[in-house]
Amino acid sequence: MKSLIAFLLEVLEDLGTQCSTSTIRDRQTVTARFEHEGLSFLSISLANFGKDLQKGLDQGFVTHDLFQGFAFTGGLPRFLGGFLELVFDRGTGRLLHQPDVTAIWAIRQFTLMASKIELPATERRQRSAFRNYVECEHDVKKATKRLEASYGPLALAFRRLSRLLWADLFSAVDGRIADNGTRISPKHGPGATADRLKGNKKYALVEWPRRLEEVFSSADHLIPNHRYYTYLDRIDIIEPGAERPVRIISVPKTLKTPRIIGIEPTAMQYMQQGLHVAIVEEIARLDNLAESKGLVPRLNSLIGWQSQVPNQDLARQGSIDSSLATLDLSEASDRVSNQLVREMLGPHPHLAEAVDACRSRKADVPGHGVIRLAKFASMGSALTFPIESMVFLTVVLVGIEQELNRRLTHHDIDLLVGRVRTYGDDIIVPAEYVHSVITCLEAFGLKVNVNKSYWNGKFRESCGREYYDGHDVSVAKVRSMLPADGTDVRKMHKWSPETVTSIVSTVSLRNQLYYVGLWNSARYLDNLLGEIIPLPTVSDTSSVLGRQSVLGYETQRLCKELHRPLVKGVKVRTKPSKNNIDGVPALLKCLAKRSDLPFADVRHLEYSGRPDAVTLKLGWAPPF
Repeated sequence: MKSLIAFLLEVLEDLGTQCSTSTIRDRQTVTARFEHEGLSFLSISLANFGKDLQKGLDQGFVTHDLFQGFAFTGGLPRFLGGFLELVFDRGTGRLLHQPDVTAIWAIRQFTLMASKIELPATERRQRSAFRNYVECEHDVKKATKRLEASYGPLALAFRRLSRLLWADLFSAVDGRIADNGTRISPKHGPGATADRLKGNKKYALVEWPRRLEEVFSSADHLIPNHRYYTYLDRIDIIEPGAERPVRIISVPKTLKTPRIIGIEPTAMQYMQQGLHVAIVEEIARLDNLAESKGLVPRLNSLIGWQSQVPNQDLARQGSIDSSLATLDLSEASDRVSNQLVREMLGPHPHLAEAVDACRSRKADVPGHGVIRLAKFASMGSALTFPIESMVFLTVVLVGIEQELNRRLTHHDIDLLVGRVRTYGDDIIVPAEYVHSVITCLEAFGLKVNVNKSYWNGKFRESCGREYYDGHDVSVAKVRSMLPADGTDVRKMHKWSPETVTSIVSTVSLRNQLYYVGLWNSARYLDNLLGEIIPLPTVSDTSSVLGRQSVLGYETQRLCKELHRPLVKGVKVRTKPSKNNIDGVPALLKCLAKRSDLPFADVRHLEYSGRPDAVTLKLGWAPPF
């Protein structure tokens, strides 16, 4: 803990040097409040300060309801006042005509640096998060009823625009499902499942929901071919009332709020992955077909869950000319109504039935028991991200249509390519439609996070990148506590997983700070890490954990066999999970492989899934 506050003070000094401003009083404030408030000052209070800066930038002035908990002098807080005066006028609190972009980045870098430390939230905060999950379910049910009763025209517009946007895509996927789902190729992911099957053991399923059986026959998906039909005798067909519920858990996100996710049953996840792949493949095929005909390839331009870069580019454009707004949704996955998804998929019976069949209907919430779900799915389902992206885009177009006061056409949608895009809950829309879009999103039961949505000013944020007037003001963040002093490399084999994670994360942080010019801060971490592990200078492609430099890598000796440079350092090693299979499950895994290339690991039938442990190993390796 002490090393963390000492490091942050070093960062503050570095930032003060870059902005030519004194940080003496700021250092005193940070030290005093840290002693009184502890880690919550760094991860919560400072983070709120950084978020309020973004609000001030968006509205163009500072009000006294911002920066709460920090004393004001004139129109600005005293804390970080030297930086703030380069951005706002001290007397009026108004944004300067030409604010110092470096100062904006510096304030964000310091205040938001510790906002995402992945530490378990307190038991009280976890209970609150689970309670909010259940309350969100009630909100979804109320929103669905309210929409049906009071927003008939919006519901009709949603249904019609769904046809306009997705008819070709859904028809293509629908056709692949029509023949007993045999043209859907399911797969297992590496993650956890509700029935706690790992790696290879997922191919030895012993239960299959009746709802899945009616769409995706176990004879077509759980055995290599019908010669092994008798193997199905060991499969238990589960009736709807006895289905295994989604297991709801919390995982570290921030000290303030944990992330709530759902762990799906293996059978459900298996077929969800298959539908996900089918959707991705059909989007690519339809876009290629449109391009070959000289038409606008709109699908990958309007939605995306393969790359964040298009959203980031549009956010940057919006920060320059203010033509585009960036919107963020709160509890996005948990607020997508299943009824809304059914409306979207309605005209495509095979697809609608398939999606419903592999959707879990119940969730086991700690402290609340098993509840029935009104939402489509929690974060954790393989279909959550693509389906929610399509729902959000459709609602956005409803909002644009409401603003235009006329029906959108295919030509209108083509004109919106490059101006509208959804990546999950990160949404880009033209600024002139933003109020109508927000109204529609909320009418459909979604919740716009106004603290992370921007349409005024020149600040924009999307998919992990932040921009001001075209300048990247994204920050490097501390993701884990810094490694403890006195960690001995000779006892590396006894290091805990937390220590290994801390070292790997700190090396990454060091290199990020180096490239943004915080060299004294990077040197501080060099000294801290250098007392624990060797820290050679390497390139960003090296397997060795080390310092990166624009001057290149170092050479400590030459390899006698290959005559290539070597350095001594530590490499990340994973201990594979042992879960061997043979017989029918092993054959199914081999035949279900999608690539023509051989398996990367010849022992894949013995070891698979996420590793049991991550360790560090000391040795010689190339620095590139």
